[in-house]
Amino acid sequence: MSFLLTEPFRLLLSILCIVAFVGGNAAYLVLAERKGAGRFQNRPGPNEAGFGGWLQPIADVGKLISKQLMVPPEADQLLFRLAPLVVLTPAMMCLAVIPFGDTVVARNINVGLLMVFSFGSINVMAILLSGWASRNKFAIMSAARVVSQNVAYEIPMLLVVITLLMATGTMDLSEIVRQQAGGFWHWNFCRVWINPLMPVTFVIFFICMLAETNRAPFDMAEAESELVAGAFTEYGSMGFGVFFMAEYANIVLGCSLATVLFFGGWQTGLGAVPAAWGGWGVLVGLGFFMAKLYALIFTVIWVRWTFPRTQFYILLNLSWKILIPVSLFTLLLSSAMIKLLPR
Repeated sequence: MSFLLTEPFRLLLSILCIVAFVGGNAAYLVLAERKGAGRFQNRPGPNEAGFGGWLQPIADVGKLISKQLMVPPEADQLLFRLAPLVVLTPAMMCLAVIPFGDTVVARNINVGLLMVFSFGSINVMAILLSGWASRNKFAIMSAARVVSQNVAYEIPMLLVVITLLMATGTMDLSEIVRQQAGGFWHWNFCRVWINPLMPVTFVIFFICMLAETNRAPFDMAEAESELVAGAFTEYGSMGFGVFFMAEYANIVLGCSLATVLFFGGWQTGLGAVPAAWGGWGVLVGLGFFMAKLYALIFTVIWVRWTFPRTQFYILLNLSWKILIPVSLFTLLLSSAMIKLLPR
């Protein structure tokens, strides 16, 4: 059984776990969103397939698989088929460096935060690729919107992350979580001590995360009331399904990163888990991480079904005229306080 401890087996197991995690979340977060939409709008959600509608994701997957993937005759055959894979792969690669627990991480590297933002930026290129390859005017217009939207919102998000890097001094995601040991209030007191506007950075990060994942009220990639189905107009069958999987994979990734950077990751917020607990302590930390993660995902769903889609120029003005100046000010204030005040 020594092969179970070898690096190739660990790598294979990590890949299988990530694929299962992404697939399970994509299936049942869709159900959670449809159930949540019903609650928020005072109507019943899916309730026919299985007890309480819990088999609805399986029915949806079966329907998508049974359909034929049609490629428009004027489309670029290779790029059209490649785009769904390109949009899903970066999110799965980024999840490999997210520490879900003290030892629950597929690959712990000391520049994990840099890797997340490096591969995460490929998402917008994949959506642009899907719109361009479709040779559809609605898809191309939507893809152009997505590019300008992501460029605008990556700037304040990166400014927020740079501010956090100055406060932590590392890009190792596990180390960032370990620095938050000692209780939730201890960690937030330290951050506010560095910069009294630091709590604002989470709001900026969360708004940018919604825009980067193309979620309402920033869902310009679809904009079904204006551009049919946006960049995905020509896609059907599992091609369309993979885009949906990528959307929820990016939501999980964004909320996981917010949990690591702002909410202590696997830390309980009540102090360190006793070392005598061993493996049970790791499970406790994993449980706290998942609780924080799905609380943020619920908030993302809540926002979608509460706020209407904004106009495109208002969306860009929010970033260029409000979020970027505020995030830049928090960065400068943090720099000044770290330089002038003793830590």
